Amino acid sequence: MTTSEKVIKNKLGLLELSQQLGNVSRACKIMGYSRNSFYRFKELYEQGGEVALQEISRRKPIIKNRVEEHIEQAVVQMAIDNPALGQVRVSNELRKKGILISPGGVRSIWLRHDMETFQKRLKALSAKVEQEGIILDENQVAALEKAKEEKQAHGEIETYYLGFLLAQDTYYVGHIKGVGHIYQQTVIDTYSKIGFAKLYDRKNALVAADMLNDRVIPFFEQHDLKLMRMLTDRGTEYCGNRENHEYELYLAVEDIDHSKIKAKSPQTNGICERFNRTAQNEFYAIAFRKKIYTSIEQLQADLDKWMNYYNTQRTHSGKYCFGKTPMQTFIE
Repeated sequence: MTTSEKVIKNKLGLLELSQQLGNVSRACKIMGYSRNSFYRFKELYEQGGEVALQEISRRKPIIKNRVEEHIEQAVVQMAIDNPALGQVRVSNELRKKGILISPGGVRSIWLRHDMETFQKRLKALSAKVEQEGIILDENQVAALEKAKEEKQAHGEIETYYLGFLLAQDTYYVGHIKGVGHIYQQTVIDTYSKIGFAKLYDRKNALVAADMLNDRVIPFFEQHDLKLMRMLTDRGTEYCGNRENHEYELYLAVEDIDHSKIKAKSPQTNGICERFNRTAQNEFYAIAFRKKIYTSIEQLQADLDKWMNYYNTQRTHSGKYCFGKTPMQTFIE
């Protein structure tokens, strides 16, 4: 039985059920149709039988109201020539050239060509430069520079090799009765995305330095790699007078440079923020519902198991991971 025959059978079943029950409303409720649909089916059936029901069941083709080819090409070319222009500006600029198209029409063409956002238009421009080696004009150069500034403002980090830049952050896990406040020191290698996490009952410069000394430095030394630079926020556990601040002193002893994010811009250290959110959703939210912890050591043991899974089994979509696990990226 075809789909069309099934639809017709349902409509005929509705008409027959209404006769058997003697109640149109009840029949419509059982079959899932409205009363308006029932009376429309009834009228069509009385006029033309099953053929009339088949006719309204047939899907009508939708003819796309496409613009002319030369207009579509002009819109696409304008998007590449001036990626920063919005749909209203593009419509106005094309009107000056005698090409009439509405802002909505411009957006429809962008959608067909996957160019509806500024970032996608920049991507199309970059692809054209790589493929054809075209020379950029002032508008195109300005658009690419603007994208670079936005990329930096939104916390995307330029990193070049393992150990070149590690990000560190303090995450407040919560309060456990009988244990107290729990803080997590998070460190992420910005290249491989391999992560380290250790729990403490306080947050200060000493525990921030202990995190590096206990977990991070030994790992990199084991693989004959040196840490070049740490990226942190401006919290008191990371910033202070180098002469008497434990974290700053430790970095100086280990010859590690220290970069600090812009004040009131936590998104600049977004790599740690994303990891902390992942840990909260995939580990803490589940662990605290499955088990009652009576010490930080118990929670740390389970966290270490999850961190092993995160680094060695959980695939990552980072810039240099390409769907591999952080440890695979680190080793390769």
